[in-house]
Amino acid sequence: MPELPEVETTRRGIAPSLIGKAITEVRIRNGKLRWPVDYQLPEFLPGQTLLALERRAKYLLFRFEHGVLIGHLGMSGSLRIVPQAHPPQTHDHIDLVFGEQALRLRDPRRFGAMLWHSGDPMQHPLLSHLGPEPLQDTFNGDTLYQSLRTRQAAIKLAIMDAHIVVGVGNIYASESLFLAGIRPTTPAHRLSRARCTRLAEAIKTILSRAIEAGGSSLRDFFHADGQSGYFQQQYAAYARTGEACRHCNTPIRQIQQGQRSTFYCPKCQR
Repeated sequence: MPELPEVETTRRGIAPSLIGKAITEVRIRNGKLRWPVDYQLPEFLPGQTLLALERRAKYLLFRFEHGVLIGHLGMSGSLRIVPQAHPPQTHDHIDLVFGEQALRLRDPRRFGAMLWHSGDPMQHPLLSHLGPEPLQDTFNGDTLYQSLRTRQAAIKLAIMDAHIVVGVGNIYASESLFLAGIRPTTPAHRLSRARCTRLAEAIKTILSRAIEAGGSSLRDFFHADGQSGYFQQQYAAYARTGEACRHCNTPIRQIQQGQRSTFYCPKCQR
């Protein structure tokens, strides 16, 4: 699934070409996504100018004068800029046409979303419950410590909870805990304020590195220009079962947590 770095990479890739331009046409070939697409979009969206393109967690917010289009890439979706006359393929479900170019949503599993909201998007049911953005100043060791004080769950599962902090998916949770030197099975409420500070800083570092590297090269994720990400070349723990830790040469271990694989070094992470 595209995570925060992949969504931010997508946002940065398409924003310069679209902001300030007006939509000339909306083409809906299949609106049966995770939530049904509003089939009135082709009637009221043309003529509106894209004022801004923002990200909240893993959602993209296309801001227009009269509302916001909330986009989500689901499990395997992607957004790419193509010539508007470029023939669509089987899983190309929606085109937002801006003159001679189109923003095309491809979503093989149809778990994504393209929802219109005329009010404050932060009050939308999909966004209103979300925790702080990890790359903003509002997320730090103190806020993380306060959020974890009563959490009995393992720290790996806790930081993947979007109520605590958004955008820390499975890959980035393992990598952040490795960088912070914290074992993923540690009960969240047992982390001291100092360790929470170290973990918050590690999350910021890992996500920033992933964004700069263009995201992870998951089998379904590609940039807006069709290129894959390269953060996987930097993995210190994730998917390195049995390989030597880059710091101490101890074999990396793999366990299951919440039906997801977790990778860690038993020596470096305590």
